[in-house]
Amino acid sequence: MARKSAPTLLKRLIDTSSGLNSNPNFLPKPWLSHSRSVTYMPRPGDGAPRKVTLIPGDGIGPLVTGAVEQVMEAMHAPVYFEKHEVYGNMKKIPEEVLDSIRKNKICLKGGLATPVGGGVSSLNMQLRKELDLYASLVNCFNLKGLPTRHQNVDIVVIRENTEGEYSGLEHEVVPGVVESLKVITKFCSERIAKYAFEYAYLNNRKTVTAVHKANIMKLADGLFLESCRKVASKYPGIKYNEVIVDNCCMQLVSRPEQFDVMVTPNLYGNLVANTAAGIAGGTGVMPGGNVGADNAVFEQGASAGNVGSDDILKEKKANPVALLLSSAMMLRHLQFPSFADRLETAVKRVIAEGEYRTPDLGGDSTTQEVVDAIKAYLD
Repeated sequence: MARKSAPTLLKRLIDTSSGLNSNPNFLPKPWLSHSRSVTYMPRPGDGAPRKVTLIPGDGIGPLVTGAVEQVMEAMHAPVYFEKHEVYGNMKKIPEEVLDSIRKNKICLKGGLATPVGGGVSSLNMQLRKELDLYASLVNCFNLKGLPTRHQNVDIVVIRENTEGEYSGLEHEVVPGVVESLKVITKFCSERIAKYAFEYAYLNNRKTVTAVHKANIMKLADGLFLESCRKVASKYPGIKYNEVIVDNCCMQLVSRPEQFDVMVTPNLYGNLVANTAAGIAGGTGVMPGGNVGADNAVFEQGASAGNVGSDDILKEKKANPVALLLSSAMMLRHLQFPSFADRLETAVKRVIAEGEYRTPDLGGDSTTQEVVDAIKAYLD
């Protein structure tokens, strides 16, 4: 079932030192459309054009970010891009890129390939840690006209983004023995729990489910659960559940419609978000963002396939829908809700009609053909 739009995530949303902010600008607006599935809560803006850091990335990244640039130009959206070349085989994010994001406070990026093994650090992880993008949000929902095994799926996966198994603290104790540390802190656990419950409150969500493995990792995941329970006690109007991660995966593939908002530690959230995306329609149509107190980076919601394959790149048949919907999230974050509405409406209309679809959705259209169809429906 479709939901109202999600909140803008600025510093005022969650004040970790003094609790929740009571600014009335963050209260749900009665005029919000009930037909929107994703993106942030619109608030009045001054209409001034905003500069956005753009990272095309690897593989199909330049193709799909180029699609966003075309659509933004076609709809005369009040944004303009500052492009930076970053590739997954770099040792670190260039400092000028980080400075650009800190200055603009907003970034749109394509996928960055992460080499498997070899001791190369993930640039995606570096970006999240350097900018303290502590919350990953992926909205997995059914799109009208796109056939799926399950209906009425509308899941928001909110994942802690800075610690856990992704802390990157590994070393070889002796030859043949590697130790990898999982770090869970009370501060980060409470921060992500507050985000999840505030999100649910502002968007008329009824249930928050914490995903864990505290039956085995009693101290680490136990601390995460304690933090979630503490925050849950402050939101009596929102139902709070807990589910062990392996049971969660089974429930997702059998009855995904039972889930609403899910809050998870880092690794579990990555697995759950990609699974939920596949169930709801595919990773090529699910938007997402990584947000912190000061900065936000929007990208394809599910990481699987975000750099594509050589064949897709050669044929120019990458699916631009996920990044286009992520850019709609970005527009609301920048306080341009009417432009976000136009973009979302055009994208959903093309999907519903089914004439132009890329191979991952059962069609044979090129990226450009999908973009042209969307541009034709912008009103």
